[in-house]
Order: sequence, then structure tokens, then C-alpha cells
Amino acid sequence: MAIKCYTFICNFLTDSGGFQVFSLSSLRKITDEGVTFNSHIDGSRKFFSPESVVDVQTKYNSDIQMQLDVCTGWDEGREAAIRALKITTDWAKRAKTQWLKNREQGYQGILFPIVQGNFFEDLRKQSAEFVSELDTPGIAIGGLSVGEPADKFAEFLQYTVPFLPIEKPKYVMGIGTPEYILEAVADGVDMFDCVLPTRNARNGSYFTHDGMLSIKQERFIHDFSPIDSECHCKVCQNYSRSYLRHLFKDQEILSAMLASYHNLYFLHAMIDEIRNAIEEDRFEEYRTNFLKRFKAGNIK
Repeated sequence: MAIKCYTFICNFLTDSGGFQVFSLSSLRKITDEGVTFNSHIDGSRKFFSPESVVDVQTKYNSDIQMQLDVCTGWDEGREAAIRALKITTDWAKRAKTQWLKNREQGYQGILFPIVQGNFFEDLRKQSAEFVSELDTPGIAIGGLSVGEPADKFAEFLQYTVPFLPIEKPKYVMGIGTPEYILEAVADGVDMFDCVLPTRNARNGSYFTHDGMLSIKQERFIHDFSPIDSECHCKVCQNYSRSYLRHLFKDQEILSAMLASYHNLYFLHAMIDEIRNAIEEDRFEEYRTNFLKRFKAGNIK
């Protein structure tokens, strides 16, 4: 499979709230017009339409914004998936119309429509072809990493991407582990996002070349080595495992801050390595070697 490497710089990307339509299903009602949420704090109702969501992201001056969409879970039936796709498709048209209006008024950001279709090949193909015809500057791929097995994620990502324009940046929503990132890159994806690096950080979990390191382990009490001796981030250069464990155990906010910094640095460095491997035509070799070591989990 041919892999194309993009240099794509983004300062500020915002999501539409579509994931909350999925994750807060007990607090919302979807209609053709939009989605109404009941506040979990005071019960007040908040209505969001595709247009209002575009306007909010425009006010944020987002460099890249997402359309409002309806994401369905891994175990959703076909009838519900069809209904969700129809709404998402209609909302994409309305979002593009509003985005273009805002562009006429000076807004410089771009809009990504979102591929949905659940885990049904014909619906995925239908959605991918539709968003391609919208001819926006880039495309997001949603509805994956929603509880499905890893092999299903890979299968449906591999199935979806060939229906999208090769020249457009492609963004897979909600993936943040080396395994998933490397799979996405192999399939021709350019962008990714996930809360995982910072969520793991809050729980004392660090990315290393030899797998995930849990700093809460007792064996690190007197370990004065860095988290990862091959990492050049300021955390690995200045703080020991022993000290980082102390911060975590004492529930210091600095623990989450330093772990977040390291995890984001680690993934950023990995992306740089991936880019270099692609340019040198050795991506598959890099992917194989990286995952072999990472999955072995031989943290000393």
C-alpha cells in the first residue's frame, strides 16, 4: 500500500460535541434539527444544531473544526446505524453551508465532515463517498475506537480510507496508543487525537519504548533512573522514577503535569520517527521493530 506523508501544521483543533452525543446518551434527545442535552448539574436544557456548533467553533477561531455528528456504538444494530448516518449526512450539508457563510465574513478556519456508518461496509462506503463529494479541505473518520476489538478497528479503517481522496488530510478520531497510531499511518491517515496520554498521566502511567510504565509500583521507591533512558524530554532529563513515584503517591498536581508532558513528548517524538521512516521508505520496518519492543514490555 502506498503511503503519502503530509506536513500539516495545526494550532487549534476543536470537536463538535458529537462524541458527547454518543457518551451522554442518557442525557440527550436527537431530532433531525439537532440535539438537546439535559444538564447533569441543574437539569436545564441546551440545544445544539449543526449551524450553532459551527458558529461556536468559529467564535473560538478554530483552525480546524468538526461538524456535529451522531456516533453509534460497536454493538448498535443496522437500523439505528442507518438512522444515525442519515442525520449525520444531513448535518454535514448544513454545517458546510454555515461554514461557508462564516468564511465570507472573514473566518479563516476549515471544516472537516465526519465519516460514520458504524461497522457495516455499505454504510461506511456510502458515508466516505459522500464526505469526499463535499470537497472540504480535509476529512475526519469517526465511529471507530468505540469499544470494538482491535482487529475490527483495523479492518474497518483499512476498508474506509481507500474511498477518501488521497490528496486530502485524513483524521482518525479517538486513538492515542502506538499500536493504533501505527495502524492508522499504515492505512494512509495523517492526524489523530485522544485523551489517553493525559488520562494515563493522571493515573501514573508513562509511555516508554519498552511498554507502559506504572509509576505506582513499589520497586521504583529507590530507582533513580529516568522513566525512559532514550527519551530526551525534560522530565526524563531531570526527574527520577523515585521522585515521580513520590509525587504520584502524595497526590501532587505536579505528578500529572510531568507525566502529561512526558507522554505527549513521547508520542510527538514517535510521530517524527514515523515521518522520517516514511521519507526513507522503511516505515514497515520501523513499525515492526517499534511494536515488537513496545509489546514485549521489558521495563527494567
